Order: sequence, then structure tokens, then C-alpha cells
Amino acid sequence: MVFKRRDRRPYWKIIFEFFWPRGGWARAFHYVKHRLRRLPDTPETIARGIFAGVFTVFTPFYGMHFVVAALIATLLRGNILAALLATFVGNPLTYVPIGVISLQLGYWMLGLSHPRGGPGAVHHDGIAHGFGGKFLAAADDLKDNIWALFTDVDANWHGLAAFYHEIFFPYLIGGILPGVIAALVAYYISVPLIRAYQARRKGALKAKLAAMRAKSAAKSAQSKGKGGR
Repeated sequence: MVFKRRDRRPYWKIIFEFFWPRGGWARAFHYVKHRLRRLPDTPETIARGIFAGVFTVFTPFYGMHFVVAALIATLLRGNILAALLATFVGNPLTYVPIGVISLQLGYWMLGLSHPRGGPGAVHHDGIAHGFGGKFLAAADDLKDNIWALFTDVDANWHGLAAFYHEIFFPYLIGGILPGVIAALVAYYISVPLIRAYQARRKGALKAKLAAMRAKSAAKSAQSKGKGGR
């Protein structure tokens, strides 16, 4: 294969670089910032894309953030590539605090009480307690119910129902307010920064073109002077 890596990374290195990319998160942040600045669009359109990407990070649609960000950017008439790049605000260092804030706020807004017990505790009906336990129960339900399509086993949706009502829906509701606030902050910071960068880049390009014209004119004058001798 043309794009196959020559040096195969061990699994521990793949996992480590997922949490800490090569060059560190600062380098990754500067790369995303550089790409956002150089997008060929108006500052407002790019900033609307950034709004969509940052807001998407506060939603529980893990694994579908690119799709959600692109849809929101399309609705807002924002730059889709900017939206995709802005989703990198969500990373292993930020997902935990974002998830905690969104869940806590969602439980408070919906008037729900937090289920007690650790990930290993269970209800009297067998539904797992805790964040990790509900993820595992939902995954088990999906696996078992897919298998039930091809067998005589009855489908059981208790784990998925508990995950939806106690994790997904509170997360979805609780993530709206902090998501909008963070996205608005990103929007209003991005517009002047992108406008200033584009103006500076345009000025540098004009200066470069003027220098090239002057150099070309000087060469032309020099060649005419030689021809007249």
C-alpha cells in the first residue's frame, strides 16, 4: 500500500498518542489555529463554522461529532471545514470535564436525582448503577439484541433505556447551555482574530506583488537601456 506506515507503532504507543499526540497538545492546537486562519472564506462564515464545531463537542453524539458539526454548520451557513476542525476542542483532556458539567447541569435542569452506587452496583431489576455500568449495560443490550434477530432469544432493552434516561438525555439537555456559551465565546473571539489575520495576509501579498512589479519594471528598464547603447 502507498500510504502504509513503514514503522508499525505498538498498541501502547497508539493509546498513549491518543491522549498525548506527538508534539503535544500545544502543537496540535497551533496546527488547528493555523488551518482555521487560512480558510478562504469571510471571518463571519468561518466563525459560524467554529461555533458549530465547539457546540457539537458538548453533545453526547460521540463518534458522530463530524456529522453533527457539519449539519449545524450547514444550517448556520458556516464554513464546514472550520466546524470539523473546531471539534478538536473535544479531546481526551476536555471530554471528562465537559461530560461532568453537562451531566450535572442536565440532572439539575430535569429535576432528577443522581443514581447512587458505583459502576458495579445494580438495581433490584438488574440495571447497572453508575456511568460506566450504564455504558456497559447499553453495549450488552445492543450486542444481545442484534444476536436476538437471528435466534429465538427475546430482546431486552432495559440497559439501553436506563442509559438513555439517566445518561444520554440528561447529557444532551445539560450540554446545551454550556455549549452555547462556549460556542459564542469562540465565535466572538474568532471574528476579529481571523479578520486581522486576513487583512495582514492581504497586505503582505500586496506588498509582495508590488515588489515583484518593481523588480520586473527595473529589469525592463535595464534591458531597454542596454538596447539603446
